[in-house]
Amino acid sequence: MNIVLEVLTVVAPVFLLAAIGWGWTRTRAPYPIDFVTRLTMNISIPALIFTALMRTKIDPAALRELAGAALLAYGLLGLLAFLLLALARLPLRTWLAPFVFGNTGNLGLPLALFAYGEIGLQNAVVVFAIMAILSYTFGVWLVSGAGSPVALVREPIVAGTVLGGLFLWRGWSLPPWLMNALDLLGQMAIPLMLITLGVAISRLEARGMGRAFLLSVAKYLLAAGAAGLAGWVFGLGGAAFAILVLQLTTPVAVSNYFLAVKYDAGPADVAGFVVISTLVAIVALPATLALLFRFL
Repeated sequence: MNIVLEVLTVVAPVFLLAAIGWGWTRTRAPYPIDFVTRLTMNISIPALIFTALMRTKIDPAALRELAGAALLAYGLLGLLAFLLLALARLPLRTWLAPFVFGNTGNLGLPLALFAYGEIGLQNAVVVFAIMAILSYTFGVWLVSGAGSPVALVREPIVAGTVLGGLFLWRGWSLPPWLMNALDLLGQMAIPLMLITLGVAISRLEARGMGRAFLLSVAKYLLAAGAAGLAGWVFGLGGAAFAILVLQLTTPVAVSNYFLAVKYDAGPADVAGFVVISTLVAIVALPATLALLFRFL
């Protein structure tokens, strides 16, 4: 019973805020999703990443190990996804990026914060930053057929990651008034992302639900396996191992749908994948948390 209450304490706020977003659209009230997305991706999330990295209490060597484990986990997941999709004869341009890049921002960050506190958020930010860099390079190249390193450099999330790592490494600090402003900007990221997730899912026009369900289950299992193996290889333990598993097993990110729309890469199929994987996560993520709480 204690495990159940612990899990509910973590997941209930996450799904409640997403439900608020979903319910908002039922009232037909306007929600400027493009504006909110740009606000969070360009200002709030970079501020959150910067302040979390700058203030992290994690040993630099442990951060490097977590970053290395995240890179290995995404590499393994990408390889396994490639083999599975090739065997199933599904187009890689449509399915591979959604299979690999989960919702480590909207869902992963708040889950890590509620489950493991500030140390969990700091670990989760590292994995999220790795995912964001891979998504803006390999992911965009895969979906669009082209990509530019210059575009990556211009991304505020990348700038926030680099600057946060630099400040951590050098032990630099900022004036209190500026840190307070960045804290406020970062604090609005998580509730906005969760509410926007609910709004976005409610607006998706999906298809291929049966196939999406099978792929969602496969994604969860392969992601958990890749994260577990990578965490073992790098000797991660405790919160770091748990966060890596949580982040990798998050459902398909809505951003994959936006990319599919932009580059005409099967958006209706990707929409179905987003919706079904999120529904699967309602069961899978609490079960994952229960196991992590019990054995770590």
